[in-house]
Amino acid sequence: MATQTRSNTDTFAALSQCFTTDLAVLTNEEPPAAITPTGFVDLVERAMHVFSSANRDHLQRAGEELDYARSHLIDALTLTGADQRDRLARARTHLRYAIETTR
Repeated sequence: MATQTRSNTDTFAALSQCFTTDLAVLTNEEPPAAITPTGFVDLVERAMHVFSSANRDHLQRAGEELDYARSHLIDALTLTGADQRDRLARARTHLRYAIETTR
C-alpha cells in the first residue's frame, strides 16, 4: 500500500511541477520552490479567480477551464489508484487548455 500511496503522490507532484510555473507567471506570482498538492489547488483557484473576473471572453473561458481542473484536483486529493489517475488526467487536460487559451 505504501508503494501505491507514493505513486499517487508522485503523480500529483509531476502534474503540479508541469503547470506551477505557467500558472504563477499568469497570475504575476513568483513560482514557489516547492508546492504541496493543496498549495497547487490554491494556485489554480487564484488563477481561476483572476481569469473569471476578466473582461475578455478568452480569459473567462480560461477561468472556466481552471474551475473544471480545480474540481478534478480536489477529487484527486481524496482518491487513490485508477480513480485518482483519471481525475489527474482530466485536470491536466483542463489546465493545458486554460493556459493555451490565455495566449
